[in-house]
Amino acid sequence: MPDIDVLVCDEEGHAALEQLPGVRPVHYDADAPLPPEAATAEILIPPFLSPASGLTLAEQMPKLRLVQLLTAGAEIWVGNLAEGVALSDCKGAHGGATAEWIVGALLAIYRDLPVFQRAQDEGRWDYHRTDELDGKSVLIVGAGDVATQTVSRLTPFGVSTTLVGRTARDGVHGIDEVHDLLPCFDACVVIVPLTDDTRGLIDARFLAAMPDGAILVNAARGPVADTDALVAELTSGRIRAAVDVTDPEPLPEGHPLWSAPGLLLTPHVGGSVPGAMRRAYGIAVEQIAAFVRGERPPNLVENGY
Repeated sequence: MPDIDVLVCDEEGHAALEQLPGVRPVHYDADAPLPPEAATAEILIPPFLSPASGLTLAEQMPKLRLVQLLTAGAEIWVGNLAEGVALSDCKGAHGGATAEWIVGALLAIYRDLPVFQRAQDEGRWDYHRTDELDGKSVLIVGAGDVATQTVSRLTPFGVSTTLVGRTARDGVHGIDEVHDLLPCFDACVVIVPLTDDTRGLIDARFLAAMPDGAILVNAARGPVADTDALVAELTSGRIRAAVDVTDPEPLPEGHPLWSAPGLLLTPHVGGSVPGAMRRAYGIAVEQIAAFVRGERPPNLVENGY
């Protein structure tokens, strides 16, 4: 049986796939015409954080059977692939790095690090007492890999955590309980996939349920939050927030989020660390190996969190 061609766009992925029996990695440039092998290739690995234009790559592959992502987010692809084309994400590759960002964001806000940075820039000695992470209660909306990684990193700081998932199960509350739970927590971390059910989840009602002084952390996707509702709450000064994702994204010049008070904003860098691609291709190889063996890839995308 001939090897299956896999289109991959970088050298690190090419090297990882060369070690996998049954496949032949074929390099492509996302900004140039696809190589001739695209006519028969059965597997596509889109670029990391591939934009919606990445869908055009799949459309040029008539024999495509599997799209293997390098990210956990799959919202661009869900429902947009031809019938019979499977979709597998990279769950497990970026959870640790994203969890680090979440902990870092909470620490930065509670310890006033952005305030001290501004004082340093202005040459002011702004001594004052800050809050602390120890003893805080955090509601985590999302119960997958990132949630698990976040819990393991927050626990040593003396933080109590509670998980919310799409449906209730052992140790996890259902999303239908979230508005009743929010008033009881010092902070809420949202790390759900973007689906029809989660789009606009963080709306005016959600934010209003958070207690005064609470912190919202959005490490999911920008459209999970209603941007206007978030800006309104931040402007009131009632809550603070940290977001690694925005809607729109990238955030355009002059957008109200740039100057919203009490907001720590980073440009979607939660998973962008030196080991990201090594871990991503480690997961991708596992998924593709299962597919080549005729098995269901463990990370086959399903609508859940």
